[in-house]
Formats: sequence, structure tokens, C-alpha cells
Amino acid sequence: MDCISSLPLAPAVVAAPASQQSNCHSSYEGACVPIASDVDCASGSGNGPEYVDGPVQVVGPDEYDLDRDGNGVGCES
Repeated sequence: MDCISSLPLAPAVVAAPASQQSNCHSSYEGACVPIASDVDCASGSGNGPEYVDGPVQVVGPDEYDLDRDGNGVGCES
């Protein structure tokens, strides 16, 4: 007679990427896009009040319209 026992599995813990901090918007990766009333590309002509150096990957809703051409990458130039 075979005896099979199973051990309870511990829940998986998934850590956020190092660049993803709690004060960074979750819709963007590759650079910390701050959570603010408005964020513009540092290389652009926007008026802030916050700025981000790009490029940044847009992985969720583009709340700050950083990806003007819709290709999934914001602040390309």
C-alpha cells in the first residue's frame, strides 16, 4: 500500500520590481512616474508640476498622456 502525504503549500510572495516604489504610478515601468496631479516628460514642453525622464513603458491606462503616439512607450524623445 502506497502512502502519499501532502504538505500545505505556503502562499507565493511576489515582490514589486525595484523601480516600482509605492510613490510611483503603477501604469508605468522603467522609470518612476510620480503620482501627482499632472506629470510631463522632462524633455517636452509640458508645465508639470512633476516631470519624468523617459523612456517609460506604459503598462496600464496612460493617465498622464505620456505615450502620445500610442506605441506603448512614453517620453521617447
